[in-house]
Amino acid sequence: MAPPLPLPEPQMALYPLFRSPSNSVTPTTSSPPSPSRPGFSLQNDNSANTKKSKPNKLFRRFRSVFRSLPIIAPVPCKMPTMSVGSSTDNNHMHGGIRMTGTLFGFRRSRISLAIQQNPKCLPMLVLELAIPTAKLLQEMGSGLVRIALECDKKHPSEKVKLLDEPLWTMFCNGKKLGYGVKRDPSQDDLNVMQLLHAVSMGAGVLPTERSENENVTEGEMTYMRAHFERVTGSKDSETFYMMNPDGNSGPELSIFLVRI
Repeated sequence: MAPPLPLPEPQMALYPLFRSPSNSVTPTTSSPPSPSRPGFSLQNDNSANTKKSKPNKLFRRFRSVFRSLPIIAPVPCKMPTMSVGSSTDNNHMHGGIRMTGTLFGFRRSRISLAIQQNPKCLPMLVLELAIPTAKLLQEMGSGLVRIALECDKKHPSEKVKLLDEPLWTMFCNGKKLGYGVKRDPSQDDLNVMQLLHAVSMGAGVLPTERSENENVTEGEMTYMRAHFERVTGSKDSETFYMMNPDGNSGPELSIFLVRI
């Protein structure tokens, strides 16, 4: 009987995981993904998005530049209407510029005159006259009132416009009363103009924020608003005529400004 055949020895080369320690090679541990890769991919995405959004950025820049341009609106206050002097309009003087004039003040205080190009404009002239409000209204109720404001001429080298003169000597119907003073519009003046911005002509009493003691001392805040005709005679003379609304009796109040 023949002896059994020997079993074949395993081929170590075919199974590298079972190599002997002497022939084994230390396996290299695979490194984890670098943490910088997600950031790198986002940068790429951002760069791609940036390239795609360039037209949008250009459009936004153009729109911002366009919006920064100034908006020029017409100012109707600076273009008063000149009168040609029609014979059918008895309530308009030849060569005059129609303006809005307001007489206002507390009844026991000095009255002020504000001249505007129209009721919605800032006052171009504010004069504090040397006469109490109640006294002037009484004079106007009894007849025509003529107020003359005079000032001295300055040196020829000093070029001052007539309406910019700060101090005036005041006469009312030929009687010297004191001095009229030109001043910048105060906050109280602007409040009055704001309350009357929708009024073209009329008279009445205005609400005030003063205390009761002051109201008792100075009386109520009264006003009278009407159309004024501004007539310029020369660089040293101007006249403001307050026209009667019916246009039949002529001006109720005339204010002459003269530099002598």
